[in-house]
Amino acid sequence: MERFAFRHASRWPALDEGCEASYAAAVRALLEDGPLQGKTVEIEAVEGRPPKTVDVPDDQGGAYRYCLAEWTQEGMTAAYTFLYAV
Repeated sequence: MERFAFRHASRWPALDEGCEASYAAAVRALLEDGPLQGKTVEIEAVEGRPPKTVDVPDDQGGAYRYCLAEWTQEGMTAAYTFLYAV
């Protein structure tokens, strides 16, 4: 069985110097169904990718949870499907 060793970050000086990756800061969520069907909202990206779930506030002070419609998505807009009210 082959074993792998992790190297200390100092091996890559750019990481030690606080260099940040150039990920997208935000993406658009297109809500495909549910109570907010057709609405788009701006959401914060997680490491350059759309988050798996988002909680979108409604007009009455509540929120709805949506999840990614597909695991692989391209572009700056991600499709989400309705899960439940939170």
